[in-house]
Amino acid sequence: MNILIVDDHMIIRRGLVQILEEFEGQYIIDQAQDGVEAMQKLRAARFDTMLLDVALGERDGFDVLKSVRSEFPKLGVVMLSVYPETQFALRAIRSGANAYLNKGCSPLELTQAIQMASAGQVYLTPATANLMASDLRRPADRAPHERLSNREMQVMRLMAQGETVQHIAQVLCLSGNTVSTYRARVFEKLELKNLVDLVNYTKLHGL
Repeated sequence: MNILIVDDHMIIRRGLVQILEEFEGQYIIDQAQDGVEAMQKLRAARFDTMLLDVALGERDGFDVLKSVRSEFPKLGVVMLSVYPETQFALRAIRSGANAYLNKGCSPLELTQAIQMASAGQVYLTPATANLMASDLRRPADRAPHERLSNREMQVMRLMAQGETVQHIAQVLCLSGNTVSTYRARVFEKLELKNLVDLVNYTKLHGL
């Protein structure tokens, strides 16, 4: 099975390679550090599954996923993130990913997700399955935070943790002005006035 690992952190890529290489003979692994390199490699060779990080600097994983689904609709895609399922799992599955895993998952869980993704199936962790079940029971009117873009969700989460605009810009590889714009959009879309309101909102919705 051919796997492409897409992550902007070399240490993470090496760690994933080491985990997968323990299953000797099963995987041929290549790596890409961003979306541009990932698309180039997908066009140049055949892959069965891609492990895709959610946060990839200027072009996040969801943007890459959109391009992948446009050009390679049958490619298995497992999205990986440091964020828990409550943050992005449903978005990932709705956007066409075959699985969404937290980077703290077990090697067994990772390999199971890869196997199912390569076969065109969807792998759901128990937490993601519960989220989907809860989502089906919700009224048609969705919570305000579900109208946020993926970048706005990332900024919102970091804001709620008390991070400064400068630190958020560094973490997401964005300019301070861009983060400030996202910050303003978050407050506007959630109809919140200040950071205290935002923290309370995230606690109320389990974000």
